Amino acid sequence: MILASYVARRFLRSFLTVAGVFLLILLLIDMIEMIRRFSDDNIGLAGALGLAALNIASSFYSILPLLTVLAGIALFLNLARTSEMVAIRASGRSALKVVTAPAVTAALAGCLTVALLNPLVAVTGARFDEAVARIESDSRQTVSVGDSAVWLRQAVIEGSEESGQIVIRARRASPDATTLYDATFMVFDAARGPVRRIEAREARLLPGKWELRDLRDYPLTEPNPQAAAISAPQMELASDLTAQRIREGFGRPEAVPVWQLPGFIAGLERAGFSAARHKVWLQMELARPFLMGAMVLVAAAFTMQHVRGRSTGTAVLLAFGAGIGLFFLRNLAQVLGDNGQVPPLLAGWTPPLVGGLLAMALILAREDG
Repeated sequence: MILASYVARRFLRSFLTVAGVFLLILLLIDMIEMIRRFSDDNIGLAGALGLAALNIASSFYSILPLLTVLAGIALFLNLARTSEMVAIRASGRSALKVVTAPAVTAALAGCLTVALLNPLVAVTGARFDEAVARIESDSRQTVSVGDSAVWLRQAVIEGSEESGQIVIRARRASPDATTLYDATFMVFDAARGPVRRIEAREARLLPGKWELRDLRDYPLTEPNPQAAAISAPQMELASDLTAQRIREGFGRPEAVPVWQLPGFIAGLERAGFSAARHKVWLQMELARPFLMGAMVLVAAAFTMQHVRGRSTGTAVLLAFGAGIGLFFLRNLAQVLGDNGQVPPLLAGWTPPLVGGLLAMALILAREDG
């Protein structure tokens, strides 16, 4: 127990050191990128630092598995360099017992990152998008999914000019986001406020316009809009929305805190949209602690042996290359899951299980006795 606690503390120290170094590097790179991107907006050094701090959480969170394998490599190399690993193995400890403590520590760190850092990434990502929208002054189009409706917003297009906003509410939408059902269009004039309400049984998005069917048009500028309402079988309404923009408007799955993902997925499916990407991301997040534990096993498989001279560099390259391979396999599984080629459960859990089992097999194959 004392030995396991010692090895776990050593790993945690290595992990925090590697994470701190990469956090500073990412912050400097992101800060330079913000200065370059918004050079014409005069955001200043403090503004660039603030934007970089908001944006860095997502990048840092995405590379945590690679930082874990680097921390594992650093741990086992240090134990080998100081001959502590030789003494541990000479005392009769098996390789699996030695690697269990850092692997469990990595998995627990993964649980903490999913529980705490994941919601932080979602919040900072939203704040970053809002800050960029304020700087660029372009927030005309938004999309959201409520408990029982789809909400959109677009500009009022008259000729080649914009003269207001249209807020759209629909009970549900088609999976390709091109058809809305039981839709209500609220037209707002830039100076006079709400001027028109259109209720349509179906609204189909065509290039440059909405095609409304079975509609009723209420002129809100009249004293009695109900009496002045006009019914029509079909009408066209100019729009600069596209199906791609609507789908992108739901944001990345990373923008939704993991605790809210099940409810968000249910809302998407009630609205008629595909929630495949969000389902895959949820499984990926649930499997993240196991992925980080598997990364430690991968590092141990190549660097637990007592290495000297050139073999040290080879072992490090092999361990890091295997970690990158596992990370690539995870991303490939996510892409396949997003495209519907593999089930979300399989896409999320196969990479850590395969990586961990292969690493354990290699550790056992090199075990003495």
